Amino acid sequence: MSSALAIAGVTQILRDLLNERIVNGDVIGVIGTSVTVSTLPPDKVVAQNGVEVTQLNLFLRHVTPNIGWRNEGLPSRDAAGRNRLSNPPLALNLHYLVSAYGAEDLHAEILLGYAMQMFHEHPTVTRADIRTCLEDHPPDVSATFPPWLNALAATGLADQVEQLRITPEFLSTEEMSKFWTSTLAHYRPSAAYEVSVVLIQAQDPAPQPLPVLRRNIKALPTLAPWVPTLASITTEDKQPVAQLDKLITLNGYHLDGAAPEVRLVNDRFKIDEAATLAGSSANKLDFTVPGARANDFPVGIYRVVARMQAAGDPVPRTSNSLALTLAPSVNGLPPAQPITRAGDGSASFALSFTPAARAGQTVRLLLGSAEYAPQDFTSSATTLNFIIPNAPTGEHLVRLRIDGIDSPIIDMTAQPPAFLDQRINIQ
Repeated sequence: MSSALAIAGVTQILRDLLNERIVNGDVIGVIGTSVTVSTLPPDKVVAQNGVEVTQLNLFLRHVTPNIGWRNEGLPSRDAAGRNRLSNPPLALNLHYLVSAYGAEDLHAEILLGYAMQMFHEHPTVTRADIRTCLEDHPPDVSATFPPWLNALAATGLADQVEQLRITPEFLSTEEMSKFWTSTLAHYRPSAAYEVSVVLIQAQDPAPQPLPVLRRNIKALPTLAPWVPTLASITTEDKQPVAQLDKLITLNGYHLDGAAPEVRLVNDRFKIDEAATLAGSSANKLDFTVPGARANDFPVGIYRVVARMQAAGDPVPRTSNSLALTLAPSVNGLPPAQPITRAGDGSASFALSFTPAARAGQTVRLLLGSAEYAPQDFTSSATTLNFIIPNAPTGEHLVRLRIDGIDSPIIDMTAQPPAFLDQRINIQ
């Protein structure tokens, strides 16, 4: 693969090929004056004094992703985004515009004809061309080259998997007009070409798996998986969210084995902790998120995985992961109720809950359908103070929302469902 210098390397190779055609074709003898090949933006080709010289200008006008290579090697990171899995290449197509400038009549047309003939007869850039242009510099003259030209020897273009191909592009009158207008330059006879594909790839360390020594292949007459698999999560109180010390059940297949374990992973807080196992069988695992370890499990969304070692397996197996939402639990309503409003109509009280809200988490109290922010806190807290301006009187259902996750307010075990008795009375 190539390095980040590959784009500049391709431009230099094309310029070198154009220079070679000018020399071999005796263009200087045909037009009677010297010819240069530049790689400037169109608005900088003609000098500020307005004097135009006979030259070709090669301009990289556009870069697009290569459709065939753009998904090669993905993903580059694991689900947490921390560990590198591979180094996928950045696959690019380079779009060039060759413009001809002439100090005399027909000079521009002559130069453009030689340039287009060169690209027509040279549809590929061989590895020999790349090495000749970028790498094969005589030692006695390399020191006289500019630093950037010496650096282009390390592009790696000659060793990349794909060979460079040159394809003509035909721009419409409208596209050409937009281009020259946007560059604030006067139109010159031009031809467009695409160079594909340039593969830029990092060389960062990535894990390399060991070879497989043997494969355990089983053919079973069933649609059920034969490895530990989680299918669903249920809670004892039928809530869509989990809470501390409430029984949670993982339903699945082949969950029996030695040393079963349930782990909760939260990427935001970099948590990977084992839950407390309450029971296990072939089709389910019961566990709780222990309240005694509430500091280890903040409110948030977790990935739940099961791990166990089946009979005959040399190593433990890890199941697929399911999402589990851990919600706050309001366990300390204001002790003195009803709450009396102050003279300015506000009501103040403290609310206790678990697990603790960590610094950086967003906390909101919902009284009925109204939402209120707590007083500022800078460290983990299980009790927060609230001041309700123009507090509405009466009884209000209480919900605590942390990072968008609400504490349960509906008793899902009742038939029909009813609101839980979590209320604050303001007088």
